[in-house]
Amino acid sequence: MHAVQCKMSDAEVITFPRKHKKKKDRNPLQEDDVAEIQHAEEFIKPESKLAQLDTSQWPLLLKNFDKLNVRTTHYTPIPCGSNPLKREIGDYIRTGFINLEKPSNPSSHELVAWIRRILRVEKTGHSGTLDPKVTGCLIVCIEPATLLVKSQQSAGKEHVGIVRLHKAIEEGNQLSRALETLTGALFQRPPLIAAVKRQLRVRTIYLLEYDPERILGIFWVSCEAGTYIRTLCVDLGLLLGVGGQMQELRRVRSGVMSEKDHMVTMHDVLDAQWLYDNHKDESYLQHVVYPLEKLLTSHKRLINVWL
Repeated sequence: MHAVQCKMSDAEVITFPRKHKKKKDRNPLQEDDVAEIQHAEEFIKPESKLAQLDTSQWPLLLKNFDKLNVRTTHYTPIPCGSNPLKREIGDYIRTGFINLEKPSNPSSHELVAWIRRILRVEKTGHSGTLDPKVTGCLIVCIEPATLLVKSQQSAGKEHVGIVRLHKAIEEGNQLSRALETLTGALFQRPPLIAAVKRQLRVRTIYLLEYDPERILGIFWVSCEAGTYIRTLCVDLGLLLGVGGQMQELRRVRSGVMSEKDHMVTMHDVLDAQWLYDNHKDESYLQHVVYPLEKLLTSHKRLINVWL
């Protein structure tokens, strides 16, 4: 330890220890997951700060809003209701949705019926039918969340597919030019057995790769709900004059959810319910099912004002 010597006289030297300043622990805040923060403490803490609002330029119905009885901006906890992630497990499941990885072969209707039977709920619905051979993102809504199905259908979808041409084409860029002609607002004739109307739909198509040896092309499509990719591949073959058909298709985004947003399988749903039934552990169910509020994060917020 360092010391400071102070000479008092010729015969006496007194040594004082040097005081070290304590360094403040400045540990960087850990970037916890939002779910962990909400489980650990109140996510929105009450405040006593008054709102400073200038309502002079507000619409007529909102004039003098700052002079109402309630003028605080703080969040007031109320006895009814709860944080979405702190709901009782029964209410949590009945007001949630699942971002399901649809496997090949089962139909969308079969998967929805299986989930309804596994979770023992009364009503389930999905955000858009996928053909049995198609894989990818399928949003399955539970009971009240089924009211949000239309909002996810109108948010658009994205697919990655493989088209097989019946004959070889002379140049590889012919396929790119043909895809460009199918981009934009076009009428599409659905199959004879279809659940959509023949109306104007918008889509954006990009060619990712073309294999001239196997006459296969990989393409990416961003489209509106009701677009038939199988019919799109047939139209592409007609434009090239060689014929074509869809070889494989995968949905990578449906509404606000994509295949990167906590997608789960049917095995996850079954295992999570088994774990809760036998061990009363609801952590796996909370990982599989998400609150319906997650589907509304991209929508504008509304403020209700009672005058």
